[in-house]
Amino acid sequence: MALTGKGAITIWQDAPPQARADFFAWHNGEHMAERVGIAGFLRGRRFVAVDGLGAPEFFTLYETVDPSVHTSSGYLERLNNPTPLTRRVAPHMVNNIRSLCRVAYTCGEADGGLLVTLRYDVAPGAAEAHLALLTQSLLPQLQRQAGIEAVHLCRADEAASSVQTEEKKSRPHQALVPAWVVLVEGVADRAMLAAACDTLLSGKALASAGATGMARGLYQLQYSRSALVR
Repeated sequence: MALTGKGAITIWQDAPPQARADFFAWHNGEHMAERVGIAGFLRGRRFVAVDGLGAPEFFTLYETVDPSVHTSSGYLERLNNPTPLTRRVAPHMVNNIRSLCRVAYTCGEADGGLLVTLRYDVAPGAAEAHLALLTQSLLPQLQRQAGIEAVHLCRADEAASSVQTEEKKSRPHQALVPAWVVLVEGVADRAMLAAACDTLLSGKALASAGATGMARGLYQLQYSRSALVR
């Protein structure tokens, strides 16, 4: 279905073998509950790469009321006061990629258990035309394809994404910040989902419209948590 708010936080990361038990205990038992407990956070979903077709292995999507939540006092308070478990786990997380985004396009009537993520940048001067191509042509066409449940476009606020916090300082490397993030939700037929994306979101077509540094992954839903009704 369409994303539940006008803001989104997109995070890719890897948990090395020695940290996996701590990662799941932290992410399932504490971290996602903490995040959706912050005012303005609506839902969190974690996906895991399918058959090695995603890199990094884990993708987490938080849906927020709007982008102002990403610099709110409630969110920054948690980022600057990480829990003991967060301090223990965060240094082990590698290949971190994170964008605080505004939702530029979202359409769909249901959630999909499979997710294609496509992240990239757009050459200077091409953003306006690229946005029109996606929102007026490619994404509406994609959402109408068999097996596609929802399609979303998120654009990063690079300044907000780059704010230094205590939690961020504990990570071993600065996270990359992709400027454009396309998310395509589908049902159980992986081949159908991949074929639809290959046709309408091909690397060649997007590159000709100014896209650079494209990275695509295929993920399946692993864990979901919604905000409590207040």
